[in-house]
Amino acid sequence: MTFSSKSKYLFLAFCLLPTFLLFIIFTVYPMLGGLYYSFFDWSGTSANKTFIGLDNYIRLWNDSIIKKAIINDFFFVFVKVIGIMTLALFFAVALTQLKIKEAPFYRIVFFFPNIMSVVVIGILWQFIYDPNMGIVNSLLNQVGLTEWARPWLGDKTWVLPSIAIPAIWAGIGLFMLLIMGGISNVPKSLYEAADIDGASEWQQFWHITVPLVWPQIKTSILYIIITSLNGSFVLVQVMTGGGPGSASEVMGSYLYQRAFEDFQFGYGAAIGVLILVVSLITVLVSQFILKKEKVEY
Repeated sequence: MTFSSKSKYLFLAFCLLPTFLLFIIFTVYPMLGGLYYSFFDWSGTSANKTFIGLDNYIRLWNDSIIKKAIINDFFFVFVKVIGIMTLALFFAVALTQLKIKEAPFYRIVFFFPNIMSVVVIGILWQFIYDPNMGIVNSLLNQVGLTEWARPWLGDKTWVLPSIAIPAIWAGIGLFMLLIMGGISNVPKSLYEAADIDGASEWQQFWHITVPLVWPQIKTSILYIIITSLNGSFVLVQVMTGGGPGSASEVMGSYLYQRAFEDFQFGYGAAIGVLILVVSLITVLVSQFILKKEKVEY
C-alpha cells in the first residue's frame, strides 16, 4: 500500500513538474525581473544599469499621463463588462429559450471574432472608422446626417467609445457560449413550474435563469476585467497608438511607448508593476462584490 501511495505521488509530481517549470520560467521569473528592473535607470539595450531606488515610482506618482491611462483602463473595464454581459446574456437566452432553428449557425457567427487576431480586428475597424472611405461616415452621409460624420479615432471625445465598440463586438461570442452552457444545465421543470405559477418570461429570467447561471456570469465578469486591464493596449496600439494627444492612452500602451519606443526600460518596468498591482486589487475587490451564495436546485 505504501509503495502504491508513493507511486501515485511520484506520478503526480512527474505530470505537474513540466507545467510548474513553465509557470516559473514564463510567469514568475518575468514578474520578479520586472520588479527588479523597476529600481534601475536602464535603456533595455545597454549593459549599464544605474540603481535609482524608488525614483521610477516617484516619477510614476507625478506622471499625469499614467493617471489618465488608469482612468481610460477603467473606462474600458466598465463599458466592456456592461456591454459584453448585456449582449451575451441577451443572445444566450434568445438562442436557448426561443428555440431558433438557425441557433447553431448564429453560435458560429457570434464566436467568429474570437478566433480573429486582435491586430486584425483593430485594422478592420480602422477601415470602418476611416473619415473618407469608412462605412460609418458613408452611411451617415447617405442618410443625411453629414454633421454627425467625424474622424472617430482622431476625435478626443469619441476615440474611447470608438475603440470600446470593437472590443465589445469581439468579446460577445465567447461569453455567450459560456452562459449558454449554464442555461442548458438548468432543469426544464423549473421553467414549467414557473409557467404554471403564472410567472412571466421576465420573472423567469431574473428569478431562475440569472441565479442559476451566476457562476458563469461571475467568471465572465472577472475574465473581462482581467483582460481589459492587461489586454486593451493591443487594440489601442493598433488603432490609435494612444492618441490623439494621449486621449486613448492605457497603461499597457504607455508601458510599450516608454520601454520600447523611448528606451526607458526601468520606467516601463515600474509601469508593469503598477499594472499588476491595479489588476490584483481590482480583481480581489470585484470578487468580494460579486460574492453570492450558491443557488442549488
